[in-house]
This record gives sequence, C-alpha cells and structure tokens, in this order.
Amino acid sequence: MTSLASVTLEVPDPTTADAFYTAFGLGPYVNVCASDAPTTGFRGFALSLVVSQPGNADALIGAALDAGATTLKPATKSFWGYGGVVRAPDGTICKIATSKKKDTGPAVRHIDQVALLLGVADVKASKRFYVDRGLAVAKSFGGKYVEFDTPSSAVTLALYPHRALAKDTGVPPEGTGSHRIVIGGDAGTFTDPDGFVWEAPSV
Repeated sequence: MTSLASVTLEVPDPTTADAFYTAFGLGPYVNVCASDAPTTGFRGFALSLVVSQPGNADALIGAALDAGATTLKPATKSFWGYGGVVRAPDGTICKIATSKKKDTGPAVRHIDQVALLLGVADVKASKRFYVDRGLAVAKSFGGKYVEFDTPSSAVTLALYPHRALAKDTGVPPEGTGSHRIVIGGDAGTFTDPDGFVWEAPSV
C-alpha cells in the first residue's frame, strides 16, 4: 500500500517557521525548507488538527497565536463540534477542531490526528488519480470528500473541493503561483492534476 511519508512546507524563513511549528506542536508532523517561489492568495491546502476536547483546541490555538499566527476563524461552537482556524506566519492554514462540545478533563496541548487537506478541482477525478498510484480509500463521500488510508503515516491525506476548503477555512478561493508544499511518499515523483508535487523519499 502506498504511504504518505512526509509533508514539507516551503517557507521564506525555515528557522522562524521551524520555531513556530515546534511551539505550535506540529513539529513532529511537518518539515520545512526554504523557498521564495511566487504565491498569492489561497494556496489550495490546509492542515487539519483533530483534538479530543474544546479546551485542547483553545490551548493549541493560543500557542499558535502566541508564536505569531493570525486568526482566520475564531474558535466557536457549531452543530458539528468546536474549533477555529489560524494562519501560520509562512501562510499555511491550520484548522483545529474537535467533535466534542464539552471538556472531560484538563486542557492539554495534544494533537490526536493531523490531516493534509488538498483543495482540488474535481474530487472524483483526483480520487481516481491517487488510487491509480496505489493509495487506498478509507472514506469517500462522492464529490465532496475523500480520505485515504495511510496507516503508517503520521499525517492523513484527504481531498476537498477547492472552493469548499477555502470557505471552510475562511479565505477567498482565488490564488495563483506555487502551492509551496511538497508531499513525500513511495508512489514516486509526480505532480497531481491540481499541481501538488510529490517526491519519492531520498535514499
């Protein structure tokens, strides 16, 4: 089964970005490398951090803001749970959420799951593309959402419609230039239909 081995964010200042993601708690999940590739607006992806209770979401959002993030959506209750969205200093969008509406214990900065959400033009077409490259589907809801089975990876891969992901994270859908992200995996080196770059892990 094809696995997702790494997520590398291309950032203007790797030292600053590394300090931010370490303080935020995402250090074990993402890598950073230097890049000044032109990019404007929505970069077409977001990192989704799933936590077990609202207090944990608040703790992580607070850590992100203290480390230099800005708020895209303030943390709030909704019909599905509780959560908010922040933008890292390098521009990466991070969604922090829980399906729970009440705390059951002391708040801790603990992340239960991280997912890389790719905003794509055609979810069904992108699903076929990735299945052809060996990824197994874990969940699929037509053209609205697909989650792949990546049991050996620290990060789950999922597909959303581009506009829906932009709306969900609180940003306009328009964007041009580089996605500024490189996905590492054993499916080889390729670029997907939406321009997301995959690279085989270096030996």
